[in-house]
Amino acid sequence: MTVQLRTYDSEQAQKILEDLVRVYLEIHATPPTPFQNEDRYRRQLAGHLTNPGWKLVTATENGELIGYAYGFPLPPHTRWWEGLQTPVPDGFTAEDGRRTFAISEIMVRLPWRRQGVARMLHEALVSDVEGRRMTLLVEPDNLPARTAYTRWGYREVADLRPGWENAPTFTALVLPR
Repeated sequence: MTVQLRTYDSEQAQKILEDLVRVYLEIHATPPTPFQNEDRYRRQLAGHLTNPGWKLVTATENGELIGYAYGFPLPPHTRWWEGLQTPVPDGFTAEDGRRTFAISEIMVRLPWRRQGVARMLHEALVSDVEGRRMTLLVEPDNLPARTAYTRWGYREVADLRPGWENAPTFTALVLPR
């Protein structure tokens, strides 16, 4: 397997938005949920793309998009931590635009899973991040992802239910630098 990684900023990513949506829908096709739908994902992407420092890393093999990861530094007035269901230490949610890099998506198409592609995407995404920590959300029943994130050094910090319509409760994880 020869995987090529490419990094995009928000302007460059506009050219491949349809590919990103297509991969998202393929990955979340079974079982379908009211939360994981095309309209909501397009709105999520549109909102996230406006964040300063937004970054995307794609993985391709023979020109075919096999996965991607994207994230951005959390701004001072972020909504990322809204919906916390578990108490966190004082100051935990205080952001300044540099403290925390939020990874919104890491996804790899089924035929390429368990081959290190997600780890490659993650490492490329955060390789030049200046923040003191990274954060991501994972569905509690996604045991393969939770296991991988724990192996990568993430620790579970709280349950969080975002304000998106039909959003599930996620487990918030943090990786200190």
